[in-house]
Amino acid sequence: MSLAPSLQLRQSQSLVMTPQLQQAIRLLACSNLEIEGFIAEEVEKNPLLESGPTEVSDTPEPVDNGRDGAPEAADHMIGGEGGAGESLDVDWGEAEFHHDSASDMAGSGFDGALGQVGGGSGAGGDAEAIDFDGFACAEPTLHDHLQQQAGEMLDGPQLLIAVALIDRIDAAGYLDGRLIDIANEIGAPLAACEDALAVIHGFDPCGVGARNLAECLAIQAKDADRYDPAMACMIAHLDLLAKGALPQLKRICGVDDEDIADMVREIRTYDPKPGLRYQSDDTRSVVPDIFIERRKTGWSVELNAATLPRVLINRRYYAELARGAAAKSKAWLSECLASANWLVKALDQRQRTIVKVAAEIVKQQEGFFLHGVAQMKPLTLKAVADAIGMHESTVSRVTSNKYLSCARGVFELKYFFSSGIQSSDGGEAASAEAVKAAIKALIDAEEPKKILSDDTLVDRLKDKGFDIARRTVAKYRESLGIGSSVQRRRQKKMLAG
Repeated sequence: MSLAPSLQLRQSQSLVMTPQLQQAIRLLACSNLEIEGFIAEEVEKNPLLESGPTEVSDTPEPVDNGRDGAPEAADHMIGGEGGAGESLDVDWGEAEFHHDSASDMAGSGFDGALGQVGGGSGAGGDAEAIDFDGFACAEPTLHDHLQQQAGEMLDGPQLLIAVALIDRIDAAGYLDGRLIDIANEIGAPLAACEDALAVIHGFDPCGVGARNLAECLAIQAKDADRYDPAMACMIAHLDLLAKGALPQLKRICGVDDEDIADMVREIRTYDPKPGLRYQSDDTRSVVPDIFIERRKTGWSVELNAATLPRVLINRRYYAELARGAAAKSKAWLSECLASANWLVKALDQRQRTIVKVAAEIVKQQEGFFLHGVAQMKPLTLKAVADAIGMHESTVSRVTSNKYLSCARGVFELKYFFSSGIQSSDGGEAASAEAVKAAIKALIDAEEPKKILSDDTLVDRLKDKGFDIARRTVAKYRESLGIGSSVQRRRQKKMLAG
């Protein structure tokens, strides 16, 4: 074998992913709202791209799935109809836009054809509806509410100390940190801080500024004129109350059964986190990407067109610019046109893939859409991928960050994929979600004096056809946020008392 350097020719094959292909794959995992932001960025960079309201196309033909009562997929395209050679120009003055999705159908005349509604303006119209919620003033925060009360009741150095303490009250209404550390930090005497905190304890909401749960409940008991020695003793032994050790509490507090029950009922009316009632609600409603609706002939699967604007390529503008442009400018315009054509095709392919995957999910989980979670079947990404002729990773990306709206509510597409539990009678396996629903139903129906243990739940589930181990029952019960039989017995005993 020669050790000298030499030149050799070799042939090899490798899969190379272009930047455009990588971007198309990333688009699959984006929701419709994320796609809307991506389109806005592309329109800003590419002068040949325009975005506008979704134009209603002809009613699509339902996809025949080969069996009666099975789901039908309506491929309602929003962005990117047509290829690179088709003109997507539109006369905005003469074009007529209608409602284009199930989200826009409320209060309009629905004529039975998918995506076609009566008159009126909506997401697809030329005029936007006024958002009256935008005129509402912001709700006051807990700190604003407390500082307003401090300004009305205090002044001078005591007001400054109170404001400093209010700034250290967390969202639940508790003072965050030791009072002596706060006093050293702001350079105020500890006695002055204690006096200011005592004033804050009288603010609304009652119990705010407490340093722990016991102090919070004690403040509320004093405000209700129920802070007697027995109540003070119970608040000092909240750990025993949490364990349900009522006989021991009776001995410590020196009360009888009637008094201890009355004290427990009083404690239950207090708010352990008084500050949360002033917490701003930043939660946002989930916007579904897909609408599922039951029809006489099957199921319709439709994309939410209201969240995805239509992408247009202005070819007349391209022709005008390219007519007298230099060679470098023409090359740049050609790149812009190629990028625009790719975006239209990528959006079109993305939407077709989403509809295809959603239609297969509806077909596989038709029992859920008809009868609820008890009829949900085990389903894997591979099963859906094999059914529609795609790769498992593609189905995984399509089902990420996508939500489906149906008559039973809004669900993430990932929700319909779950492991299977073998049937005890040798029949078809059941979904883990169906087993969880059965466990919750059994626990909700249990009597206070007959709390079901995990072993009893295993036997009851076997009677229902679910062959499941005790440790699996415990895992599913904990995932539902349901306590053990001992915890449930204590809780129901306290509620009954």
